[in-house]
Amino acid sequence: MTDDPAPDYGLIDRAGIGRSVFYPRPDFSPPPPGASDHRIEVEAGVAIAGRFYPLGASLPSLLYFHGNGEVASDYDGIAPVFRQFGMNLFVADYRGYGASGGTPSFAALVSDAHPVLDSFHDLLDEGGFTGPRFLMGRSLGAHPAIELAARRPERMNGLVIESGAGNLRRLMRYLGGEPDGPTAELIDLHSRKIAAISLPVLVIHGAEDELIAVEQAIEFHAALSVADKELVIIRGAGHNDIMWVGLRQYFESIAAFVKRHG
Repeated sequence: MTDDPAPDYGLIDRAGIGRSVFYPRPDFSPPPPGASDHRIEVEAGVAIAGRFYPLGASLPSLLYFHGNGEVASDYDGIAPVFRQFGMNLFVADYRGYGASGGTPSFAALVSDAHPVLDSFHDLLDEGGFTGPRFLMGRSLGAHPAIELAARRPERMNGLVIESGAGNLRRLMRYLGGEPDGPTAELIDLHSRKIAAISLPVLVIHGAEDELIAVEQAIEFHAALSVADKELVIIRGAGHNDIMWVGLRQYFESIAAFVKRHG
């Protein structure tokens, strides 16, 4: 757990870079049978949505932060695969995504993760769920997942990052901003936050990822100071087809990681 001050991710928004990050999509579709929708207040008058796909109270539960352009209901067809591998799944949306209110920003992406985690714990505790708990972030969702792993590791058993970009310097350069002054300090604090993660970590990435090059996954894995870390690279997989190109390797890797640390 890091004792450093929280990085000011609002710098990314104030520099105008954050607007290029988000592709929100509204969605108000009802949950499928057995799933339930939840509203999480992140500030006065603003709530974000989440969808819970339970399987069993003694089984592992994943708090999952999805990728950009996705919404929680997109996982209606994917949750059954997590079920096949014996996991409960809670998928969190972001401001402006799905049935959530508000407007997305990089600062909110990170800060909202905290009330989402509180709600996740409350939901499991009130429902009598006793199994181990894990964080998972896909692509853009790596940022809230990393935030919680570094600052709120208690009660969590591990972190899974899939197709994620942990390197903030690369992201800012990609979006057209060269870090200097306060943004350089932000990047330093962000890098120290990653190094401070003490939870076991599984990193999964497609070898042919066209949006976030596999080299970024290798860099992120190397930046982790925790000894219990694993890197799985799926051959032939890109950014958005990784689950299906490497279906068995993808889910077997997560299931083995969860079993090992549950």
